Amino acid sequence: MTQFRKPAVAGLFYSAENKQLVKDVQVLLARAKHQTCLPKALIVPHAGYVYSGSVAAAAYATLNSIAGRIRRVVLLGPAHRFAFSGVALPDADAFTTPLGEIKLDVGWIRKNQHLSGLLVSRAAHEFEHALEVQLPFLQCVLNDFVLLPLVVGMTTVETVAEILENAWGGEETLIVVSSDLSHYLPYEVAQQVDQQTIRGILQLQLLADRDQACGSMPINGLIMAARKHHLTPQLLDSCNSGDTAGERTQVVGYASIAFTDIKVKHAS
Repeated sequence: MTQFRKPAVAGLFYSAENKQLVKDVQVLLARAKHQTCLPKALIVPHAGYVYSGSVAAAAYATLNSIAGRIRRVVLLGPAHRFAFSGVALPDADAFTTPLGEIKLDVGWIRKNQHLSGLLVSRAAHEFEHALEVQLPFLQCVLNDFVLLPLVVGMTTVETVAEILENAWGGEETLIVVSSDLSHYLPYEVAQQVDQQTIRGILQLQLLADRDQACGSMPINGLIMAARKHHLTPQLLDSCNSGDTAGERTQVVGYASIAFTDIKVKHAS
């Protein structure tokens, strides 16, 4: 019997109604800042769509030309609701959203779930929004794909990088790291802090301060992998909640960044 991870924030972070959700995502994608690249990996924000949807759409819009070849998505994000040590796989065979079912990469999970640092945890995934809010975008942009969802708890960057390396795959695999940037700083301060964080990521520098991004650990794991695989990061879009739908006294920062193999880009 198939075990499903059901949506936890539909109706809160994004519409719970199928047709409205499709419309919302399509509008965001149509309005997105379009930049030409062929990403192997993306960093994408995970707030409610009214806040960070435009920045997220800038990342997913880059997939239009390669959507046909992507058959697998490795999705990493930080734990917000449940504290644990390690990197958590879900106790499920599929995830669901208002747009339908997404099958998991059960073959990889069965083969690799005993990797050091990995565990299976229903609690880690049950109410976690960081991964969930990416799914409707993926469902609208990609064709048929399987998902490898990983919630990153208290662990080391080496552990994340090793797990990511095992899941890396080829051109059929897209890596997505779900992360916002600074939290609850005044608007101008957040702009300065986030610009510094973005500059560091673009230079493949590990984030030294967890306050720079809620997903600092999966970001750092991706940076280590990017160094190994000679990927080049490219800023696609950035803003904060004060630019979209929030007050400016305390804001949350967002950025979308693509990691591209320049050799593949030039060859295309």
